[in-house]
Amino acid sequence: MRSFITQGSSETLVTINQNLIIGTHGWLPYDKSISNYFTFTKDQTVTNQKTQRFVSGPFAPGLVIISKLFVVSHDGKVLFSGGHWDNSIRVTSLTKGKVIGQHIRHMDIVTCLATDYCGIHLISGSRDATCMIWQISQQGGVSGDLSAKPLQILYGHTDEISSVAISTELDMAVSGARDGIVIIHTIRRGQYMRTLKPPSDSTLVMTIPNIAVSEDGHIVIHSSLEGKATLKNRNSLHLYSVNGKYLGSESLKEQILDMCVTGENIVTGSRQGLLSIRDLYSLSLSVAPLIMRVPIHCVSVTKENSHILVGLEDGKLIIVGVGKPAEAKSGQISRKLFGSSRRLSQISSGETEYNTQDS
Repeated sequence: MRSFITQGSSETLVTINQNLIIGTHGWLPYDKSISNYFTFTKDQTVTNQKTQRFVSGPFAPGLVIISKLFVVSHDGKVLFSGGHWDNSIRVTSLTKGKVIGQHIRHMDIVTCLATDYCGIHLISGSRDATCMIWQISQQGGVSGDLSAKPLQILYGHTDEISSVAISTELDMAVSGARDGIVIIHTIRRGQYMRTLKPPSDSTLVMTIPNIAVSEDGHIVIHSSLEGKATLKNRNSLHLYSVNGKYLGSESLKEQILDMCVTGENIVTGSRQGLLSIRDLYSLSLSVAPLIMRVPIHCVSVTKENSHILVGLEDGKLIIVGVGKPAEAKSGQISRKLFGSSRRLSQISSGETEYNTQDS
């Protein structure tokens, strides 16, 4: 399943699976002082063929459907989707279950989307090598359609955009392309600021599958080498300051499929089924990776920083509790997961429970 939870919503958990079925589930942590307990109410329309809701297609032929093609508004009311055959960004009302907007401004397929921490702006990246910044309209405090035309069109790349990130507070939009180039623009004026090129010893082509920006502007770049590189040396994380200063790199043994930054931590999910939490500043592991056994397609952290939500290739949604009450400090993930034991419960069909003891 491709699963997303928004920063600003405490009661809606939105999932999209490979068949493009939309689920809007009930989600509520019991209490901030008991971080590992929660209420999950499954959306029954997901399994009923008569009531299923789908993302409006069709999508571009041959396009691999990944989580970066979808973004949910912070209040959980609206779904934004890219990857459509007509180069559009589509806006779907999750309450009405129908398309309320269709914006065709890119000259080629939209490959990635992201929103800021505020829920004000959306950034789109495309095969046409441009990015666009859109305003998310608010009607009575509820998220609605995108602005009729983009606020900014960002140029500078010469290859397909593969990942984007945006921070309205810091006035920065970051985009990575398939040629390994990362560019930073301002949001207000759409002004080019700088180009980042992550270091590599290899002559192989480097791509930028994932980018994340922390609340204080640290830029985390995931680079991947294409070709005959060994898996051990193929993927790396790179850290840059808000001003584009290179701070360090960490070589990875696995292939990251999704990544997010929360507080002072980087949460990654890999094709090898490893859920990892790393320190933002050192890029080193904060705790031994959790083994999920199947590829992780998406990771997300709840806004209370109490749970990590993990969408797996086999259709399971795993919820990982973070820390004991005393350890679940606001704004950052505790370095311990459940103290002496970790409990992962599959809640998509209620059949399996994973129990793994600390080594």
